[in-house]
Amino acid sequence: MNTAPLFRPQTTTRRKLPVPTRLLRTRFNPSFPASTSMFSESTFPRAVLVLVAISISALILYGAADSLRFNSSSSGYPFNIFPSHRYSNNSGSSNSDPKLSINDDDGGGGGDDDYKLEKVLKEAAMEDKTVIIATLNEAWAAPNTIIDLFLESFRTGQGTRRLLNHLVIVALDRKAYRRCMEFHAHCFALVTEGLDFHDEAYFMTPAYLEMMWRRIDLLRSVLQMGYNFVFTDADIMWFRDPFPRFYLDADFQIACDHFLGNSSDVQNRPNGGFNYVKSNNRTIEFYKFWYSSRETYPGYHDQDVLNFIKFDPFIEDLGLKMRFLDTAFFGGLCEPSKDLNLVCTMHANCCYGLDSKLHDLRIMLQDWKFFLSLPPTLKRSSSMLWRVPQNCRLGKHPLIACLNFTI
Repeated sequence: MNTAPLFRPQTTTRRKLPVPTRLLRTRFNPSFPASTSMFSESTFPRAVLVLVAISISALILYGAADSLRFNSSSSGYPFNIFPSHRYSNNSGSSNSDPKLSINDDDGGGGGDDDYKLEKVLKEAAMEDKTVIIATLNEAWAAPNTIIDLFLESFRTGQGTRRLLNHLVIVALDRKAYRRCMEFHAHCFALVTEGLDFHDEAYFMTPAYLEMMWRRIDLLRSVLQMGYNFVFTDADIMWFRDPFPRFYLDADFQIACDHFLGNSSDVQNRPNGGFNYVKSNNRTIEFYKFWYSSRETYPGYHDQDVLNFIKFDPFIEDLGLKMRFLDTAFFGGLCEPSKDLNLVCTMHANCCYGLDSKLHDLRIMLQDWKFFLSLPPTLKRSSSMLWRVPQNCRLGKHPLIACLNFTI
C-alpha cells in the first residue's frame, strides 16, 4: 500500500506548484509572488477541508430543522395540530402542496390565529356551535376508497348536502391531510408523536387502540372549547339529516350495535363510531373520566371501556343524561335499519378489513340510490331490504368467525 503523503514537505529547491493551488493563489492575491501567498502549501488544503466540513454540517442542521417543523411542537395540547388552509371553491382544490405548519400556541396567545384548532371549528360550526367531526388516515383517504363513499352519501342523502359545510375532517397523517385539502373546506391534521396511523389499523392492534384513544382525547378538547359535535366514523353513510332524530334533553347520545328498544337502557350495546355530544361541564368531565379509564382497563378500546363505565356511579353523580339511538334510524351491518323511509345513517360495523368494507358500502349506496329512484307511492309502500352484509359477514373470516365483537 502506498503510504506517501498527499503533499511533499517544502524544500529549498524551487518546484512547480500543482495547478489548483497556483490558480487559487493567483485568485486570492494576484499581485503577490507565490512565496508571500496567504495560504502555504501545507495550510491551504487544511483550510479547504475545514470550509467543506462547516458547509456539510450547516446543510445537515438545516435539514434537521426543516423536518422539525412537522415533527415537533411546543403546543399545550397533547398532540401536534395543523389547522387547514382555506379551500378555494373557484379552483375546486387547494394549493398543490400546502405547507403544514405546527400550531405552537399554548392556548394563551402567541400563535397565528389562522393555525388554531378553534379557528377551524369556528369556520365550520353551525349557529349553535355544533360541528360534525370525522377522522381520516391515508388508508381511508386514497382515491376511490372510504372517504369518497362517505362524501358521496352526503351528496345523495336527503337534507345532508348542506351538512358538508359543517364537517371537519381530522387527518391522522400528512398524506391524509393533503388529500383532504384537495376536496374539502375544513381539514385539520392531528399527529401523535412516535406513532404512524397511515396504514389500515386492524381491530385491537396497538395502533388501533392508540388511534381510538387519541380520538377520545381530541373530542374532549373540542368540548372544552365550547363546541357541540356529532362524531362520525368515515365508514358511516349519511342518508338523511339526523338532527331531527336526536333527543333534545340528552347530553350524550350514541349509536348502537344492538338496540334493545329503550333509549335509556344502559344494557344497550353502544358503538363509539357515531355520537352527538353537547358541550357542558357534565360532558367535559365525562370525557375526562372516559379517557382516564383506559388505565383502569388496559388493553381495551374506547367502546369496551364505555360499556364498563356506563354503569359507574360517577356517571349518575355527574348528572349526565345519556341516551342510546335506535337502530331503526341509526343502523349498521350489525343491526341494519329495516325501513329505508326512516334510516338516517348506516354504519359498516361488524366488518373486518378495508376491502370488505368498501365492497359492502358500495352496495349500500347502490341500494339507497335505487330506493330514491322509486316513485313516491312505491317508496312509501316499499318493503325493500338492504342487500348487505355480504363480504362483511363476520363468519366469513376464519380468524373471527367464533368471536363476539364489533368493529
